[in-house]
Amino acid sequence: MEFEEKTLSKEVIFDGRLIHLEREEVLLPNGKTSIREIIRHPGAIAMIPFTMDGKMVFVRQFRKPLNRTVVEIPAGKLEKSDIDPLTAAKRELEEETHYRADRWEEITTMYPTPAYVDEKFILYLVEGLSKVENPLPGDEDEFIEVLECTYEEAMALKASGEICDAKTLYALLYWQLKNLEKG
Repeated sequence: MEFEEKTLSKEVIFDGRLIHLEREEVLLPNGKTSIREIIRHPGAIAMIPFTMDGKMVFVRQFRKPLNRTVVEIPAGKLEKSDIDPLTAAKRELEEETHYRADRWEEITTMYPTPAYVDEKFILYLVEGLSKVENPLPGDEDEFIEVLECTYEEAMALKASGEICDAKTLYALLYWQLKNLEKG
């Protein structure tokens, strides 16, 4: 069966600083038409950072769309000026956590909500962390607390609902599987 939808027309509804909203009329595989509202996003990177003693580094911050404070793995939006995602990831790790890392491994690429957003996350495993004495400055509109958690502490944050976003839940699952492999 053919699944592809062909775009018949496209209209920009909103062109913002972070997101762009488009309305597309599409031709469906059955010959009918439908409307798709699509949020365009520049993409993002996220890190699953481990300290030398096996703790994972998280950030706690207020998220206005949820209207509450949550705990997440460090992450950031890709900027047009970014040379590549890894460079952006290194910048964001230092800005948000004041750490640099010796080892970087791309784990996966994910699309958190492909039904209406084209946002793509590239996730990195980050090890060999060391504190930066004079780190890059963080964004002026970000207020962050850095947490270093054991697996048990992270699972308690999940159970309390403080960890609730897809990328961080993925990181916890990754950590769980890593622990199972160790035996």
